[in-house]
Amino acid sequence: MATRKKKADETGTEAEETAAKKKAKRPAAKKAAAKKKTASKKRKDAGSLATVEVSADEEEEAAPRGKGPHYLVVVESPAKAKTIKKYLGTGYTVKASVGHVKDLPKSKIGVDVEHDFQPEYQVIKGKEKVLNELKKAAKAVDKVFLATDPDREGEAIAWHIFEELGHKDSYRVLFNEITKKAIQEAIAQPRQLNQESYDSQQTRRILDRLVGYQISPLLWKKIRRGLSAGRVQSVAVRLICEREDEIKAFQPQEYWTLDALLEGASGPPPFKAKLSKIDGKKVELKDRQTTDGLVAELQGAAFSVAKVDRRERRRNAPAPFITSKLQQEAANRLHFTAKKTMTLAQRLYEGIPMGEEGQTALITYMRTDSTRLSDDAVKQVREYIGGHYGGDYLPEEPVAYRSKKNAQDAHEAIRPVSLEYPPERVRPFFDQMGEEDMFRLYELIWNRFVACQMKPAVYDQTSADIAAGRATFRASGSTLKFPGYLKVYGAGLTPEEEAANEKAKAAGDEAAESAEATGELPPLNEGDTLRLQKLLNEQHFTQPPPRFSEATLVKELEERGIGRPSTYAAILSTIQDKKYVEKLEGRFRPTDLGVMTNEMLVKHFPKEMAVAFTADLEEKLDQISEGGASWKAVLHDFYGPFKETLEKAEAEMRDVKREEIKTDIPCEKCGNPLVIKFGKMGHFLACSNYPDCKNTKDFKRDAEGKIVIVEEETTDEKCENCGKPMVIKRGRFGRFLACSGYPDCKTSKPISIGVNCPDCKQGYLTERRSGRGKIFFGCNRYPDCKFAAWDRPLAESCPQCQSPYLLQKFSKRDGVYVACPNKECDYRREVQQPAEASAPSAA
Repeated sequence: MATRKKKADETGTEAEETAAKKKAKRPAAKKAAAKKKTASKKRKDAGSLATVEVSADEEEEAAPRGKGPHYLVVVESPAKAKTIKKYLGTGYTVKASVGHVKDLPKSKIGVDVEHDFQPEYQVIKGKEKVLNELKKAAKAVDKVFLATDPDREGEAIAWHIFEELGHKDSYRVLFNEITKKAIQEAIAQPRQLNQESYDSQQTRRILDRLVGYQISPLLWKKIRRGLSAGRVQSVAVRLICEREDEIKAFQPQEYWTLDALLEGASGPPPFKAKLSKIDGKKVELKDRQTTDGLVAELQGAAFSVAKVDRRERRRNAPAPFITSKLQQEAANRLHFTAKKTMTLAQRLYEGIPMGEEGQTALITYMRTDSTRLSDDAVKQVREYIGGHYGGDYLPEEPVAYRSKKNAQDAHEAIRPVSLEYPPERVRPFFDQMGEEDMFRLYELIWNRFVACQMKPAVYDQTSADIAAGRATFRASGSTLKFPGYLKVYGAGLTPEEEAANEKAKAAGDEAAESAEATGELPPLNEGDTLRLQKLLNEQHFTQPPPRFSEATLVKELEERGIGRPSTYAAILSTIQDKKYVEKLEGRFRPTDLGVMTNEMLVKHFPKEMAVAFTADLEEKLDQISEGGASWKAVLHDFYGPFKETLEKAEAEMRDVKREEIKTDIPCEKCGNPLVIKFGKMGHFLACSNYPDCKNTKDFKRDAEGKIVIVEEETTDEKCENCGKPMVIKRGRFGRFLACSGYPDCKTSKPISIGVNCPDCKQGYLTERRSGRGKIFFGCNRYPDCKFAAWDRPLAESCPQCQSPYLLQKFSKRDGVYVACPNKECDYRREVQQPAEASAPSAA
C-alpha cells in the first residue's frame, strides 16, 4: 500500500519515470496483477469519472483491458488529445480524428439537387487508417464521447464520426477551455448531437459547393483554368476592387491649414494653436490666395485667451477579444496575417509542452463572437488585478461588455484559461520551442483580458480658445493623470478607437481632435495676452480612401455580416492564393485577373455577388442553427433563381480566353495589327498573325483611355550565348533578364539588386516573388544557396557591427527605415522621404 500511495502522490514526468522503472523490475505475473488491481481501484458507476489518474502512455493500453466501464473520447487534433489525456482517469482512451473524416467528393458536385439537395459524403482519401483505429477503439468501449470543437464545423465532424462508428451510446461533449474542471464537467454532462447546428453547417457546405462547382467551371471556360468563385471570397474580392475604383476615381481637393506658434505670459516653450473659426463660423481655407490674405491680416492682431476649458477625459478599457478583433489587433500590433494568428491561437488552445506539467492549454476556444466572460474567470482576474496592481486599478463592480447584435454567443471571449500562467512564467517554454511569435500572441491575449477588468485611464485635458481679430484659434493638450488599464495594455489606439476618432473628425467634432492632443499647455487663464512668434500656413490635398489591410478588411467583412469568425483567415488566404489580389506594403490591391473576374461575376451574378445578399444568407444559416428555418427550404429558395442566372451567364458571358480586341497599332516585326488578349499576367498586346509571328507587348492606358505601349527596359548587359543585348521582362515570379533575340535565343537569368550573397559569397541577390505573389530577395544560386529575406538588402555595411549588408524595412507606424539584420545590433536610421512640393511656410 505504501508503494501505491507514493505513486499516486507523484505527478508529471517523475511519476512516469518511477512507474517505468518499477515496471521493468517486476516479474511478468506481478505486473499483470498490479495492472488489474490499478484498473479496478476506486471505480465509480458507468458514466462517471474514475478517480485514479494514469499517465498518457499507460492509458492507451490500460483502458480497454481493465474491469469496469471504458470510454472513448474523440477530439480533432493530436495535440488536443495529448492535453486532455492528463485530465481523465483510467478507462478513458483519447483519440484524434485529425479534422474532418468525411466530405463531399472533389471530382463532382456531390449534391443531388433533384432530391432535396441530398449530399453524397465520402470518407476523405487518407483518412481510412484514422477511421479504422477509431472503429477498433469504439468496439471495446461502453460509451463514445465526441469532443470535437464547440462550433458548427465541430458539430458536423462529430456527426460524421458518429455515422461511421455506429456506436449506440455516443454523446456530444462541449468545452470552451481545455482545463481539468471544464473537461470533467463536460464529460459528466454529455448531451445528444445537435441536429440544427449540423444542418446549418451542412447548408453552408452545400451552398458553397453549388456556387463554387458551377460558377468555377464557367470561369475556367471563359477566362482561365484554375479559377474559383467562392460564395464569400468573391464578395471580399469585390470589396477590394470597388475600393480600388474609388481610389482611381478620386479627385484630390486642395486645402490649407493655418497654425499660430504662440508664447504665454510665463515665457518659453511656445505652443501651437490651430485656426478654428472666422467670424464665429467653422473655417475652410481652399487656396493659397485666401490663406495668404488671412496671414497678412493676422500679422498685426493681438492674441489673447478667450476661454479655457479644463476637464477629465476617461478612456475605457476595450472588451476582451472575439475572433475578428484578435485578428485585427494582431495585425496592427504584431503585424501577423489572419492565417498566422489563427494557426498560433489554435496551438495555444490545444496546449503546449510545459515541463513537468505536461501538455497544457493556455487559452479558451479561439473562434467566438461573444465578449461574455464566466463568473469564475472574472473573479480570478479581479483578484489578480488587486494583488498585482492594487485596489486603485480595480473597479467596484466587474465590467460587463455587450456583444454585437447578431452574435451567436455560443462561447466565452478569448482569454487565458488560468491566471496561474502569466506571460513571464510560461516564456521559458516558448523559448525552448523557438516560438517567439506564439508567445507574443499569448501575451497580447493575456494583457487584453486583464485590461478589460481594470479602471479607465484618466487624462487631464485642457482646451483653450484664443482670439485674434475676427479669427479664433484652438490649442489643446492632455496629460495622463491615472493610467488605469493602460498600465497593462499600452497607449496604442485599438481599431475601434481609430475608427471612432476618424468618424468624429469627419463630422467636424473638435473634441475628437482635442482628444488626440498630447503634451501639456503652459498655464493659461482667460484674458491672458499671448505673443505671436510666427504663423505657419501649409498646403494639403485630400486623400483617397486607403486600401484594405488585413485588419481593415476583416473589420469590413465583420461589419457587413459577411462570413463568420472562423472563415476570415481562409478568405484572405484564398484570394491571395488564387492571384485575385496581391499585398504590397501591407495593403491589398486587385490584380488584373481579380479585376477581370470580379467584373464578370458582378455583371452576370449581380444578386449572388451582392454584399447584402451574402450577409442575408449568413442570417439564414443562423436561423437554421436556432431551429427557426428549414435547411432544405433555404436551399430551394436560393437554387431556383441561381440556376436561371447560371444558364443565362453561360450563354452571355464574354469568352475572354479566346477574345481578341483589335487595335490600329501595327506589329513592328510583320506589319499586321496588334490585338489585346488576356493571359496569366493580365492583358497584353499580341500580333494577330500568331502563331507565325509571336511578338507581344505590355501596355497601359493613359488618362484618356488610349493605349500606350510599355517598351522593354534595355540593359548594357550582353547575352552570354549570342551576344545580343539583354532586356528586362516581367514573368510569373517577377522581373527577370531575357535575351532580346527571343525566341531564337531563350537565355534568361535573375536581375541582381547589386548586393552579393552574404551566405555563399559566390552568388548575388535577386528580387523574386513567392507562390502567393509576395516579393522577397534570394540568392541566384538557389537551391544550392537558400539565403532569403523579406526586406530589401542594401549594399552597405553596418557602421556598428560591420554586417556586410543592411535591410530597408517598412512599418505602418514608422514608414521606411534602414536597420541592421543582426539581431544583437541595434543600428537603425530613418529614411528621409522626398520633400513635398508644398512645404510649410512661415510668415
